[in-house]
Amino acid sequence: MTTLQVELGTRSYPIYIDSGLLSNSNLLSCHIRSKRVCIISNDIVSPLYMDALKNSLANFDIDEVILPDGEAEKSLANFERIMSDLLKGNHGRDTTLIALGGGVIGDITGFAAACYQRGIDFIQVPTTVLSQVDSSVGGKTAVNHPLGKNMIGAFYQPKAVIIDISTLSTLPIRELNAGIAEVIKYGILGDSEFFSWLEQNIDGIKAGDNRTLAYMIERCCQCKADIVAADETEAGVRALLNLGHTFGHAIEADQGYGKWLHGEAVSTGMVLAAKLAVAMNLLEVSDLRRIEALLSAFDLPLVAPRNMGFEEFICHMRRDKKNLAGKLRFILPTAIGQSEINDDVTEELLQKIL
Repeated sequence: MTTLQVELGTRSYPIYIDSGLLSNSNLLSCHIRSKRVCIISNDIVSPLYMDALKNSLANFDIDEVILPDGEAEKSLANFERIMSDLLKGNHGRDTTLIALGGGVIGDITGFAAACYQRGIDFIQVPTTVLSQVDSSVGGKTAVNHPLGKNMIGAFYQPKAVIIDISTLSTLPIRELNAGIAEVIKYGILGDSEFFSWLEQNIDGIKAGDNRTLAYMIERCCQCKADIVAADETEAGVRALLNLGHTFGHAIEADQGYGKWLHGEAVSTGMVLAAKLAVAMNLLEVSDLRRIEALLSAFDLPLVAPRNMGFEEFICHMRRDKKNLAGKLRFILPTAIGQSEINDDVTEELLQKIL
C-alpha cells in the first residue's frame, strides 16, 4: 500500500492507494471517532460496493443516503436531502460521513460535512479515475447552480482519502477516459516527464494494468497534495489546477450538467486554452499537437459543442471564480510541463479562438 500525506498542519491527512482497501476494516475504522457513520453514495456505485464497505464497518451504527447518479444531482435539493436524513437520524457532531462514489458524491458529501452542525468529519472513498486522481484530494467541496458549476461550497478537508484501485474495474470506458483528462492535466501544467510517461503507457492504462494505474494515481495525488499544501484556498499556485476548467465549466453549465462529462469538458477546455496560448505566442504548435494527440488516444473531445459560440462561453466565463476585478483570468500552458495564470486575454482574441 502506498501512503501519501497532505501537509496542512492540524488538518493534515493521509491518502492510501492500493487494491482491496474497501475490505481493510482497520484502515477505515482508525479514522472514525464514534460508532455513528452515514455513507453517501449513488444508485450505480451502491449496489457494487456498499456491502463490502458496510462489512468492513460491521461494528458501527450505519445509515446511508443513496442519491441518483449524475452531475445534475450535485444540487441544493440533494444537499437538503442529506441534511434532512442526518437530522431525522439524530446524527450528532461525532458522526462521520463517508463519500462512496465519484466526484459528485465526494463534493456533495464534503459540503454536507462542512455545513452539518457547523462541521463534522468525513472520509473520501473515491471510485472513479477522476475522483481518485483529483477531486477527492484537496478539500474543495460544492454543489452546482444552474448559473454556474461549483459556485456554492466550502474548502473543507477530509480525515482520509482511501483509494481502492480495484473499483476501477467496473468503471464504464467513457467514465474512465473522462477521468484520464484530469490525469493529462497534471502533465501539461507542471510535469513534462509524467506527460511523456503517459504517452508511453497508453496501452497499459487502457488495459487496466494495476501497477500502471497505481503509479498514475500516486503521481497525480502527490502533485495535488504538494500544490494544496502550498496554497490550500487557491490564493495563488493552486489556480493552476484549473487548467481547461474555465472553458470546461462553461460547456457543462451551458449544455446541462451531465450531458458532457466533466473530464470531456476539461479535455476540450485544455485544447482551447492551448490554442489561446499559441495565438498569444506563449506555446509552440508542436506542443499543442502533442496535447491533442494524447487526449485523442483516450477518445476525448477536442472541439467545443457546435451550438456554443462566443456569447454562450463569455456569459459563463464572466462568473468564473478565478476572475479578479472583473477581468477574465485563464490558466494557459506555456510548454508541456509549464503553465501560468494570465489575465491579458482580450475578448477580441477570445472571440477569434472560439
